[in-house]
Amino acid sequence: MKTDLFEGVDYYQLDDLFSEEHLLVRDAARSWVKRDVSPIINDYAQRAEFPSQLLNGLAEIGAFGPYIPEAYGGAGLDHISYGLIMQEIERGDSGVRSTASVQSSLVMFPIHAYGSEEQKQKFLPKLATGELMGCFGLTEPNHGSNPSGMESKFVDKGDHVELSGAKLWISNAPFADIAVVWAKNEEGRIYGLIVERGMEGFTTPETHNKWSLRASSTGELIFDKVKVPKANILPGRTGLGAPLSCLDSARYGIAWGTIGAAMDCYETALRYAKEREQFGRPIAGFQLQQKKLAEMVTEITKAQLLAFRLGQLKNEGKASSAQISMAKRNNVEMALNIARNSRQILGGMGITGDYSIMRHMMNLESVVTYEGTHDIHLLITGLDITGLNAFK
Repeated sequence: MKTDLFEGVDYYQLDDLFSEEHLLVRDAARSWVKRDVSPIINDYAQRAEFPSQLLNGLAEIGAFGPYIPEAYGGAGLDHISYGLIMQEIERGDSGVRSTASVQSSLVMFPIHAYGSEEQKQKFLPKLATGELMGCFGLTEPNHGSNPSGMESKFVDKGDHVELSGAKLWISNAPFADIAVVWAKNEEGRIYGLIVERGMEGFTTPETHNKWSLRASSTGELIFDKVKVPKANILPGRTGLGAPLSCLDSARYGIAWGTIGAAMDCYETALRYAKEREQFGRPIAGFQLQQKKLAEMVTEITKAQLLAFRLGQLKNEGKASSAQISMAKRNNVEMALNIARNSRQILGGMGITGDYSIMRHMMNLESVVTYEGTHDIHLLITGLDITGLNAFK
């Protein structure tokens, strides 16, 4: 079992800008990843199995709803702390970070933001401890980048509603206790509903044959005339803006998380290049390898500054959806490019499970697609700067 030698990448001394609390939160998450994730994650990825024993640890380091108020079981941390936790977890594996992102940004966030007091009291404390695990149902088989076209719907049946439809590519679905599902009522208005495991007609078949996020649990949500109590409908907000606001929170976490994956690839490549000798000297001494490494650390530094400023804006309540979109797109692309170049530095060894790079590369091929594809985020920025809608 290889020792996790990760130390961090801080070329511009960003640690000087973080508070003592930020550093304590980050270092706790980093230590946990080194101890509990790194030693096992390759084996689980090779087997395409989710390491469910990590759920307790994720809860202990505050990865579930860290910015949720303490009154509802959260840690009451700021958004920079949340970002740093996601960075450290994704340094370990994007699939593990996905589990935490879904729980925090796509399940706890909408219940806290749009749920009734009864819903908050019932679900949030148990979600924060991992006693309950959740998933988020928006994407459908026929509707990915165009969620407004969703076909899932519910009809009023008096004291309950009857939900029908299906959702696809749902992280955590196979083991989730609850699902925050978005569906249209009879008038075509979008609502959020909390669907609980055990409700008749609700099933969550697992998705197999993935080359990416192999250590993550992915599935479908199938609703066959599921009876959902009206008390489980989120009352605080309706319309497409409600689920899109959840995606903003998740995209923000991804903008930080992918920095972790990039740092892990860069550090691995740098260490290997210093140790690997060809033509009588370490390959780190050759110009083309130095070019790759210098570009990597530059792009990581730019992404860190982008995420840090976005975190400040989030804390101040000023971060726009378009700003979050830019950071998600840029930082995922950055991480993918670094993973690919790092793999080249390692040569053939880069494709083996002895190193994390190929696993990161495969995982990032999912991250570049989910929570809005690379192309969709380009169009979001284009709309924001021109005022012209290229989606229609």
